[in-house]
Parts: sequence; structure tokens; C-alpha cells
Amino acid sequence: MPRILLALMLREMATTYGRSAGGYIWAILEPVLGVVLLSVVFGLALAKPGLGSNFPLFYATGFLPFTMFNDLAAKVASSIRYSRPFLAYPSVTYLDAMLARIILNALTHATVMVIIIGGIFVIYQLPVVINLGEICEALLMITALAVGIGTLNCYLMMTFPVWERAWQILTRPLFLASGVFFLYDMMPMPAQNVLWYNPVLHCITQLRRGVYPTYQASFVSAEYVFVLSAVLTLFGLLLLSRNYRDMLER
Repeated sequence: MPRILLALMLREMATTYGRSAGGYIWAILEPVLGVVLLSVVFGLALAKPGLGSNFPLFYATGFLPFTMFNDLAAKVASSIRYSRPFLAYPSVTYLDAMLARIILNALTHATVMVIIIGGIFVIYQLPVVINLGEICEALLMITALAVGIGTLNCYLMMTFPVWERAWQILTRPLFLASGVFFLYDMMPMPAQNVLWYNPVLHCITQLRRGVYPTYQASFVSAEYVFVLSAVLTLFGLLLLSRNYRDMLER
């Protein structure tokens, strides 16, 4: 199994990032440009960010985890379709295809996050006071949630092709509702009562708790995210285990 996972990961590295360093450089530049754009636009409109005084750091801690969740969930959802030619071999299973994408893309996004946030601390000479445990927990929460949603969507999108388009439409407001631009604590109580059920908001806020140790954010519930992720993952795997052979023949 390790050899199969490694082969699938190497294939994805070659197809996604290319065989040169340019592909990986773009994987870093793309989120950097996103953070810069957010910082410039909102820096002109606001006197200070929701936390601290550094706009790039505030938006990086919102934009990067959201991008990690969104991309990882999409990669997991398309894993069987992406690796369809290899699933014809008895030694390769749909779990291999999913695990290879999860490991590679989770590590890639975590590395990009470390480079960009670390770079902001260095460039702006910010005092490095972080809680590494809280940050690691946030990364686990993001990965678990993306795997849960991606696993269920993997079945739904291959069984009902229209669901892929419907999911894209349904999740467009998620970028605005996940705390990338604002803090949950700043919202009125009626909005808080609704937004609390958004698990992505918990993930992003958990990361900010690690980067801003004085930020308490007591509403964050890792248990809620992990339980929801486990339920979605188990339900998705149950559907896939019963139907993925039929899905491959379509």
C-alpha cells in the first residue's frame, strides 16, 4: 500500500504542479496575491483589521485555511474520477486514490501556510508569539472537515453529476460566512446564532487563536467539527464501498 500511495502522489505532483519548480512557486504565489489583494482593498476602507494591527497577517489567517479546506475537499471529491484508469487494477482501491490526494494536498497547503505566515512575521518584524498546539489542531480540523465533505461529495458528484454544479452554487456564500473578513464576536447575536453552525468558521477561528494567543474565541468547538467530519466520512465511505464499482462503469 505505501508504494501505491507514493506512486499516486508522484503522479499527482507531476500533473498538478508540473515537473519543474515553477508549479510549486505558483502554488505559493497564488495565495500570496490573494492575501495582498485583500490587504490593499480592506486596508483602504478600514482603520485596522479585526485582530492586531497587521492586515496581511489577519487576512492570511482567514484566506489560507479557507483555501486549504476548499481545495482539499474538491480534490477528495474528484479522487475516484481522477484516478479512474488505475482503479482497474485489483491492487489499487478507491481508498488509495483518496488517501494519496489527502496526504499530498494537506501537506502542500500546510507548507504554503507556514511559508506565507512565517514570511509575514519576518517582513513586518512582528513579535513571534504563537501557540503551535492550537495551530496544529486547526490544521487537523480543516483536514478532517475537508475529508468528510469531500468523501460524501465524491459519491454524490459521480452518481448525480448535477450535484457538482449545485454544490458550487450553494457554497459560494461560504467565503463570506466563514470569518475571512470579520470576527464572529463582532457580529450581532442573531447572526452568531446562525453562523455558529458553519464548521469552516470554527476552523478559521481556531487557527487565529493559535496565531493571536490573546484571542480567546471561546465559541470554537473542535468536538463539533470532528464529530461532523467523522459522520460525513463514514457515511460517504459506506456509500462508496457499496457503489464505487458501478460508478466506474458509468
